[in-house]
Amino acid sequence: MFTGIVQTKATVIGFVGDDKFRTLTLQVSSEHLTKLNTGASIAINGVCLTVTEFLERVTEDLGQVSFDIIDETLIKTNLHALKIEQKVNFERSVTFGTELGGHIVSGHIQTQAKITDIQTSTDNCKMTLSLDERWMKYILHKGFVSVNGSSLTVGNTTENSFDLHLIPETLKLTNLSNAQVEDYVNIEVDQQTYTTVETVERYLKEHRN
Repeated sequence: MFTGIVQTKATVIGFVGDDKFRTLTLQVSSEHLTKLNTGASIAINGVCLTVTEFLERVTEDLGQVSFDIIDETLIKTNLHALKIEQKVNFERSVTFGTELGGHIVSGHIQTQAKITDIQTSTDNCKMTLSLDERWMKYILHKGFVSVNGSSLTVGNTTENSFDLHLIPETLKLTNLSNAQVEDYVNIEVDQQTYTTVETVERYLKEHRN
């Protein structure tokens, strides 16, 4: 389980394999690998991955961590398109006493959205994302959504798109600062919203007749 509060950006230094199985290796500040264990869960671009190997310190300040990624994950997420030197969002799993500053995120990506517009100003970045209509019923104005693992508040919505308003701190801490029009981002809808919508739809269907 995660909070959707991205802790840092990690750098891709290895990505080997094929479309069915790949090993991803990241370089990240050593402070984010302290008290880590093999088998632990880390969200990479919002995808819950299991640590297979790690070195807390390769240099004085930097360490490395590796994950195996299966075909299902490669198909459903933007991890398949990673390139060497690319930045990814990095969040360790929740521990007892962790401050829940975002919303509960499982790390199970449901779909991807396409960035169709980016408008920037001095203190704001407005990003418009296109999303398959089947998922838009879970995207509510002022509700939560996880985008590349970052817990964000939804702005205006249409039948097949929604807006995000990103503050400088979000851009600083996440790889959304490097996002471009036509890029795809990982989407996990808010679980409470998903459960509520599904429950109401099921109830209405059962009582329609």
